[in-house]
Order: sequence, then C-alpha cells, then structure tokens
Amino acid sequence: MEMIEHIIVAVVLIYLAIYCVIKMYFNMKGQEIVIPKVDEHTPFKIESRDEQSMTISTTMDLVNEGKQSALIVDCIVKPQLPYEQYDGIAVRGKAEVDGVPREDDYFEAMVLFAKGDVAHGSNVIKLKAIVTLTARKGMTLNEALSHMVDFPVEIIYREVGRTPLHFSIVRIILTAEELTQLAGVKLIRD
Repeated sequence: MEMIEHIIVAVVLIYLAIYCVIKMYFNMKGQEIVIPKVDEHTPFKIESRDEQSMTISTTMDLVNEGKQSALIVDCIVKPQLPYEQYDGIAVRGKAEVDGVPREDDYFEAMVLFAKGDVAHGSNVIKLKAIVTLTARKGMTLNEALSHMVDFPVEIIYREVGRTPLHFSIVRIILTAEELTQLAGVKLIRD
C-alpha cells in the first residue's frame, strides 16, 4: 500500500512541475491587453437627420498593448434609455469598424495584432458607435429632444486571445445638453 501512495505522490508532483513550466512559458510569452480609449472618443456628430429621427456617431480606439494578438469577436452598442426614464425618444445602437460601413447589424470579427507586430497588421481598431434617436408619441424630433435626459451608451465587446473569451463593457454618457446643442434645440428642464 505504501508503494502505491509514493507512486501517486510522484505522479502529482510531476504533473505540478509540468504545469508550472507551461505556466512560466506562457507568462514569458505574454498575453493580449486590449485597452478601450473611451476617454479619447471623438465628439458625437450628426450622420443623418429628418423630422422624426437623427443618427449620431462617435469613434474610439481599441488598442492592443499586449505581446500577443487578440480577436474582437463581436461588438454591440446599447444605449441605456428605458421608457421609464424618458418615453419621448426611442434609441437604437450599432457598432462598426470606422470606414467599413455595413447595412446589417453584423460586426465582423477583427484581429488586433500584438503591439509592435507591424509585419502582420495594426494593433488598433477604430470603432464607430452609432446611435439612432427616433421621436415617439406623435412628437417631432425637436419637441422630443427639447425634454431629453442624460443617458449612457454602452459599448460591449467580446475579446479572446491567450485569455479565455470574455465580455468587456465601456460607457459614454451622452448628456442632454450635448445632444440638444448638437441638434440645435433648446433644452427645457421639466
């Protein structure tokens, strides 16, 4: 019985030694480190506008500062404006790679190459967050915007590399003042 215990202990120690060597190897090789530059996003601008709706956009960079490539598998823009907060406007969001417009809401996976790996490609993706605001309840867009409230726009993306697939979320607060100024509408505080 004592011999079996020694064999089990030896097998466990060998397994732990192999695990530690592999872990040290991957730590030396590094991993992806994707940084969303949300604080450096561009000011929102009007993409299109009519009497009932307005589409605005902003861009921000996703930068890989790590030693390994990352894959941005999916990205969505989710404006957080429930009707309980303000029911005069319906909002919808969409994510695109800037300069690569799509008519559908599909986000094509993009590789963020390792920092300094210029031979393969860029370590930066310029992400475009698009928000469409549509007046509700028989109001014109100007009427609906004049009673607007602040709301967050969440950018949610799935990332994978040496680290397992995971979601990351960043927020941009779109203020009523910023939105009404952009639209040329006077804000009425209720």
